[in-house]
Amino acid sequence: MAMASGEEGAIGALLRREGLWSSHLTAWRRLRDRGELAGLAAQRRGPKPAAKNLLADENEQLRRQNARLQAELDKAKVIIDVQKKLSTLLGISLPENPTEES
Repeated sequence: MAMASGEEGAIGALLRREGLWSSHLTAWRRLRDRGELAGLAAQRRGPKPAAKNLLADENEQLRRQNARLQAELDKAKVIIDVQKKLSTLLGISLPENPTEES
């Protein structure tokens, strides 16, 4: 006694056959809207992930930034050393303290 899904009254017949009434649907919708059926949702298995430590994230970000800036500083030191050697070879005198030059 299967009915086609498009047949009129098919949903009502299914609900009656399963012993469900419109009041059940109304109550379930009300519970769903209040969030009381959230416990029925699928849950992830296994241990809960550790709470996210915001300080550890910031610390890691600062470590990466520090490593990047240290690499830039090392490159700048090499460039300055090459400039000093080149100026010595070309006989160009450089100021002793470039910060006082202005």
